[in-house]
Amino acid sequence: MRFGVVRFPGSNCENDCIDIITRILGLKTVLIDYREAAYLKGNIDCLIVPGGFSFGDYLRAGAIAKSTPIMESIKRFAELKGLIIGICNGFQILTEAGLLPGTLLHNSSGKFLCNDIKLKVVNNSTAFTNLYKENEIITMPIAHAEGNYFVSEAELLQLRVNNQIILEYVDDINGSTSNIAGVCNATKNVFGLMPHPERVCEEALGGTDGLRVFESIMERTKLLV
Repeated sequence: MRFGVVRFPGSNCENDCIDIITRILGLKTVLIDYREAAYLKGNIDCLIVPGGFSFGDYLRAGAIAKSTPIMESIKRFAELKGLIIGICNGFQILTEAGLLPGTLLHNSSGKFLCNDIKLKVVNNSTAFTNLYKENEIITMPIAHAEGNYFVSEAELLQLRVNNQIILEYVDDINGSTSNIAGVCNATKNVFGLMPHPERVCEEALGGTDGLRVFESIMERTKLLV
């Protein structure tokens, strides 16, 4: 199995993701430049769009990154049911690109939030959460200023009907609709979340609740071989 990790100007979590995949999981990883337009064709099994501040979050988070050459390739990869996970700024990019529903607004507090928070695993049947228990409470760190996930009432109903809500904050963290912390697309192969699973994969760094996200992807990929 091989992971791909996209790097945009301003990304700052790509090396964290690569370290988890290569050192802890022992898998191959390739770093993909945002100017590359055709790399994803048959070269990877799962793509990570990491956190950071792509293009300095100018205009709004993810708004410039969505128009870069790599995004057309990412969209084709999603259409072919390739697995994609967007973390924090990666989540923002995927919503801006229309690969995930909703939008990310400024936190209701108006402040940048950086702390460990409790999450509930609402859907544990996806490629990204199959090693968690349903309704399991886990801990992951957040670090964002625009993590307030917003959808209309009609869109929220659709998310619930399709079981697209994957993670919820246990408490009201940033004003997100229905405390949503992570969602999938309708076909469940694209996942976005504001918390950082790559930052909580070792006990030495505070716990391992995030590791099962990457192990779940490995497990699902094995079943597809």
